[in-house]
Amino acid sequence: MRVRRVLAGLALTLLPAPALAAPSAPAFTFALLDGSGLFDSRSLIGKKVLVVRFQASWCKVCAEEAPGIERTYEKYKSSGVEVVGVQIQDTAADAQRFLKGHGATYPAGLDPRLTIANRFGFKGTPYTVVINRKGEMVARIHGRADEARLARVLDPLTRPPATRKPPARLQ
Repeated sequence: MRVRRVLAGLALTLLPAPALAAPSAPAFTFALLDGSGLFDSRSLIGKKVLVVRFQASWCKVCAEEAPGIERTYEKYKSSGVEVVGVQIQDTAADAQRFLKGHGATYPAGLDPRLTIANRFGFKGTPYTVVINRKGEMVARIHGRADEARLARVLDPLTRPPATRKPPARLQ
């Protein structure tokens, strides 16, 4: 009897464990710094991959990486990726100066009191979160997020679904 229980327990350990889903991203909205309206992250679920870049005008690493973030935006925007800048603890003037000075054309808004950032697990700048089309946070990068690192995350998310070929028939 005891042997059966042990064997049953061992058999259960051989069953595949269910995959853990990525955590859902919190929804957020803010006024766009260019005055063109509101950004609402909920409008992108099911449509686009979203890269949320938490940065600040006073952050040296953010300034160093700014051209690469812009190139990432330009490279992936036609592949269904939206990059959005969240300027933390900045004034509108400082944020606009930072974005303009680095040639940023992606949408951006302010989070002066870290209201949005803290909901994403923010620990410091720079911080980059990648959200898939299902609204799940599939990457959270604290610190440097260079182009190559972002490409490793974004490339699989932007590939079209593989076309299945029927199995070859043996004759």
